[in-house]
Amino acid sequence: MILVEPTLIVAVLLCSCLVTPTLADRFQHRLPEGTELTDVVSATIATPGSGLASKKTTVKEKLIAIKARCKKGKLVDASGREIRFYKLTGCWGNPPRDYQQILARQTEEIEKLRKRYTVIEVTCNPDGVQIH
Repeated sequence: MILVEPTLIVAVLLCSCLVTPTLADRFQHRLPEGTELTDVVSATIATPGSGLASKKTTVKEKLIAIKARCKKGKLVDASGREIRFYKLTGCWGNPPRDYQQILARQTEEIEKLRKRYTVIEVTCNPDGVQIH
């Protein structure tokens, strides 16, 4: 039987914690180009007098909520389903003529992706402020 010095065990454990990737390190390299952990996925603004606070949810918070992890170089949810990000359109001050077609096409694309992936929809309005 090999006896190991208790201080050596503690030192090895401390060192392994230092090299263990953080959540940010593990997920950031798996995010699509142009997507950051700090990007806002959804945002709501409190109605004056409601007593409720505004709430913003980031990519990082969403990934934690769905218990995301890395598997075979891909980002997957708790059930092992691959995660895809979809940046929403539709935050127009003055919408284009074909805005209904654009939104319909977006809905179709998201529904198609949902058949195979867990889809995280990234808001086009990270401030949560209503656009007129």
